Order: sequence, then structure tokens, then C-alpha cells
Amino acid sequence: MPWDEGWLASVRGERRDLWRGVEAQHRVATMRLADTLREQELLEELLETSKPALPRIPPGTHYLLFTPFRYVAEWPSRFRRPQDPGAWYGADECLTVAAEIAHWRWKFFMDSDGLRGEQLVTEHTFFQARFAGSELDLTQAPWNEHRARWRHGEDYSHCHALASRVRGLQAPLQSIRYESARREGGLCQVVFDPAALSLPHPHFQQTWICKTTRELVLLSHDRESVEFRMPA
Repeated sequence: MPWDEGWLASVRGERRDLWRGVEAQHRVATMRLADTLREQELLEELLETSKPALPRIPPGTHYLLFTPFRYVAEWPSRFRRPQDPGAWYGADECLTVAAEIAHWRWKFFMDSDGLRGEQLVTEHTFFQARFAGSELDLTQAPWNEHRARWRHGEDYSHCHALASRVRGLQAPLQSIRYESARREGGLCQVVFDPAALSLPHPHFQQTWICKTTRELVLLSHDRESVEFRMPA
């Protein structure tokens, strides 16, 4: 265990705005299968009934906020083991979100036999949400003594152990703040409790286009673009 139990006393309440990126393919896919708007609405309703039941969330919570908590994934993320309850990931800046998406798009691309010789173009919605709740900040002392463990590119074991511990406290913590492993200086947040999230009114949204190849991932929004060179 790379921490002292006494360090958990460093938790404090925080409030901040976070960006998150989601792939914007859902309604496009159903539109291709429908001839009218009414047909699409019916198809969306049928799809909704086939999804897992919603977790216990505050009434009126937007789907952009509750969706990560709805599904139990078979693959791990930095602070969630396979089959653990869902978690919502966000970042302070859009460029950090772009770096995280680039990494995972490229991993998906390289793991797909039918894609490696091609290119993959996807559309993503970046949106801003508001977090207000308890936060454990790994970027601050004494937690940052183990910075390399929290930011490891592939080994999530220490992060998993910490997440299990803070979720299992008598008063479970609502989030962990940490440094991105994909963008130097980028700050991220994993939120375990949907009640700590809300959408500001108005909230900001951006449309980003992502192009993935073997060598690089390019993301662009309006006149802004960023390129990520991938390992050979």
C-alpha cells in the first residue's frame, strides 16, 4: 500500500468545472435505420428499454452525467476495476480530454484487425459539467510522493487499490483528483457519485472530429487542432 491511512484526512470539499468527451455516434446510428423522426423516436424508446436500469441518481440528472454509472464494464480504467461500479472521468482542460481520447482511440484502432491498415474518423462532443463534493487530491503532498504510481501508463493496480479504499470508507469519498498520464501538466478528476455532478445553465459544448491512423491521432475543433504522434 503506497500510502498511510492518515493521509485520507487530507480530503476536502471542492467545486470546479470539468470537461468530458463522449463519442457522438448514438443518434446518427439510429437515424440511418429510420425513415421519419417518429420512427427514430420509437427506435430510441426500444433501445432505452434494453439498457440496464438506471442507478440511484438525483431526479432530472442529464444522460451525459449518469451514463458512465449505468454500465458495468468488463475492461478496467485507471480508478475502476472490471465489474466495479461505474465512474465519471473529466479534466480541467479540453486539450487534456483530447489527449486521453487520442490514447484510447489509438488503442482501440490497433486492437482491431480490420482497422490497422485504414483510418478511423469519429465525432466527439466535449461538454462542461460542474463538480461539487468531497475530493482526494493526489497532486498535493503527501500523495504526490507517489506521482509515478498514480500516473503509470499501463499499471493501474495502485490506483485501483486506492479507489476501492475511498469507496469503502464509512463516508465514501466522491472523487479523486490526479494528473493525466497522457498529457504532461494535465489535471483530471474521477467522480464516483453522480450526486456530485450537475450541468451548469448554460453549459458549454464543443464538437471535435478525431482521425486515427497507425502513426498519429488528430483532433480538431473549429480552427483549433492538436496532433498526437503514437509509438511506432
